Amino acid sequence: MAKSTTQTRPRLPSLDLLKGFEAAARHLSFTRAAEELFLTQSALSRQMQALEEQLGLPLFERRHRQLLLTDAGQVLHATAKNVLDEITQAVATIRRDQASRPLTVSTNQPFASLWLIPRLSHFRERQPDTDVYISADNHIVDLERERIDLAVRYCGEAAAPPGALRLFGERLMPVCSPALTVDRARPLKRPEDLAHHVLLHIDDERGRFPWLNWSAWLAAIGVDHLTPAGSLRFNHFDQVIQAAIDGQGVALGREPLVDQLVRQRKLIAPFPDRYATPRAYYIVRATHAALRPEAQAFSDWLTEEARADIVESEAASQRRPAKRTR
Repeated sequence: MAKSTTQTRPRLPSLDLLKGFEAAARHLSFTRAAEELFLTQSALSRQMQALEEQLGLPLFERRHRQLLLTDAGQVLHATAKNVLDEITQAVATIRRDQASRPLTVSTNQPFASLWLIPRLSHFRERQPDTDVYISADNHIVDLERERIDLAVRYCGEAAAPPGALRLFGERLMPVCSPALTVDRARPLKRPEDLAHHVLLHIDDERGRFPWLNWSAWLAAIGVDHLTPAGSLRFNHFDQVIQAAIDGQGVALGREPLVDQLVRQRKLIAPFPDRYATPRAYYIVRATHAALRPEAQAFSDWLTEEARADIVESEAASQRRPAKRTR
């Protein structure tokens, strides 16, 4: 057989051994080097013996109360010092670049406009030195290729990437302006009363979100053949909600995206009926985000905000009248 022309690189000493050697060579003292590296003198001495055994020649002349470098030790010290200095500078540059780059968070438009952005001031209070860039797009992006640190994905459990952290699920409920609930000519006491109102829809001609339409909610609570007074359609969910706030009709709200608007009384949920969808919101972290403590801080903050929302929602459900039975 022909011999391979590929040459195997010689095995190099570990970085820990080189750090220990550089410190010992610089101080010419195992004791002072060990103190610098937070090691015991005996542990550092064993490391240097291991390094010399790997190289097959002595690096130090061990005299009584004196430590000197051999010729080989002097050669290795000069190189090791340069290499460690370059690594230190490279790490400092990486950290400086990371610190100066905004934390980039990708998510869809409804989550960004209705849930995330109204809460961002809470994160700013906690991390005032962290700049945040929100990239709101309804398309799923490649975090590594686009250099995005975190994403909040809206998807089914099976579609969530490995390692994704679930924030919360989603439930649908009708919501409207408080002004509509006091119109005696068009009451909103039970779901059948929706026939007297304009229903606000998210446009979904391609059928991508069948669980977000009125027919799915009505079927889930057992109401069939309801014909509304009219319909308005929008291509973004935040437009649907704004139309509801303005009193233009009744929207199918998504918990917890609209929970804060309900707590602020900008919207009213006139019925207790809720319909859980098969989707949820998940935090996804890019690989490079592990180098950024602020990415972990943002992820922790999202989790805390979501937990607070769940607690508030459960408390509100205790205050709501019981769901009707058919």
